[in-house]
Amino acid sequence: MLVCGGADRHATENVIFVMTDGFRWQELFRGADAALIDKDQGGVTDPVQVKRQYWRESEGERRQALMPFVWTTLVKKGQIYGNPELQSTAAVTNGLNFSYPGYSEALTGIADPRVKSNDKIPNPNVSVLEWLNQKPAYRGRVAAFGAWDTFPFILNTERSGLLVNAGWEPFTLLAGNSRVATMNQLKHDGPRYWSDEPFDALPFYTALEYLKEKRPRVLFVGLGETDDWAHGKRYDLYLDAAHRADEYLQVLWNTVQSMPQYRNKTALVFATDHGRGEGSQWTTHGEKVPEAKNVWLVAAGPDTPASGEGRNTAVTQNQIAATIAALLGEDYHAQFPLTGKPIQGVVGR
Repeated sequence: MLVCGGADRHATENVIFVMTDGFRWQELFRGADAALIDKDQGGVTDPVQVKRQYWRESEGERRQALMPFVWTTLVKKGQIYGNPELQSTAAVTNGLNFSYPGYSEALTGIADPRVKSNDKIPNPNVSVLEWLNQKPAYRGRVAAFGAWDTFPFILNTERSGLLVNAGWEPFTLLAGNSRVATMNQLKHDGPRYWSDEPFDALPFYTALEYLKEKRPRVLFVGLGETDDWAHGKRYDLYLDAAHRADEYLQVLWNTVQSMPQYRNKTALVFATDHGRGEGSQWTTHGEKVPEAKNVWLVAAGPDTPASGEGRNTAVTQNQIAATIAALLGEDYHAQFPLTGKPIQGVVGR
C-alpha cells in the first residue's frame, strides 16, 4: 500500500471520478467565448439570452457564471490544472485526441497504440477500476455509469466483471427504487436524439441513486452532452451542458458530505477525455487538430492540498489512473510501470 502524506494523515477512503466529454479548457478557464455566442459561428438560437446567462465583463466572472461550483468550491478546496495562460499544461499523450483513446488513457494510464478508434472493441488494458475491484477492500464496491454506450468495452466488462451501466441499457440492480424505475422508463420511451447515448441526466441520477443505496468506494460517472452539442454546432447547448455538469458535481459533493461513510473521506476528481479546436474548429477534435490534446483536471479531497490554480505545472492524462489509486493509498503505477506516475500535488506529496 502507498500511503500519501504519512499514515497518520491519510484520510481518503473513497473516490468519485467524473468526466465530461470534449469540454475545452478555454471555457473552463475563460468562460463563454463571445465570438461563439453567435448564430453563424456557434449556432446559437438566442444570443441575447445566452449572453444574459453566461457573459460577464471579466474572465473570472465569466468562468464562475458557467461553472460556479468548480470555481467557488472545488478549486478553493483543491487544485486545478490545464490553464496554458498560467503555464499550467495538461495534455493527452495518445496523439489521437478523441474519445475511446482518451478514456482508455485516463482510466488505464496507458496510451496504447492498439486503442486507435471508437469501435466497440474490448480494451486489452486493465483499468484502475478493474484493478481496485480485484482487491478485497474494494471488491463489489466499484461501479461505473456513463452516457456513452462504449464504456462497457472501454472497461472490458467481459474480463473485468465490473458493474458498468451505460447508453440506453436499463439499470436493474436497484429493485424497488422508484427513481431508477422512472429513469429506465424514460430510456425506453424517450426520443433517442443520439443513438449511442441518452441525455446526461439519466446516467447521472442513476449513479446518484446507486451511490446513496449501495455506497461504493469508487464511482465513475461519464457525461457526454458537452461533446455531442459541440459536434452539433450548438454552442448555447454546449454551455448549458457544462453548466449542468457543474451542478451535478455540486449534487455529488453535497450528497457525500451528508453521509457519514463519505463525509471528509472522499476525493472528487473531474476531467475530460480530449480538448477541441479553436475558432471555427471549436466543433471538432482529433489527430488533425493538435490543440485538442489540451485537457484539464480538477481534484479536491481530504488529502489534496488546497493550492488552487496550478502555475508552471505540467500533467498528463496518463497520470490520472495512478492518481486515483494513490488517493486511496494504493500503488497502481508499481503494478503497471508503463502507466503515468501519480500527480504528486494532488495526492499530497
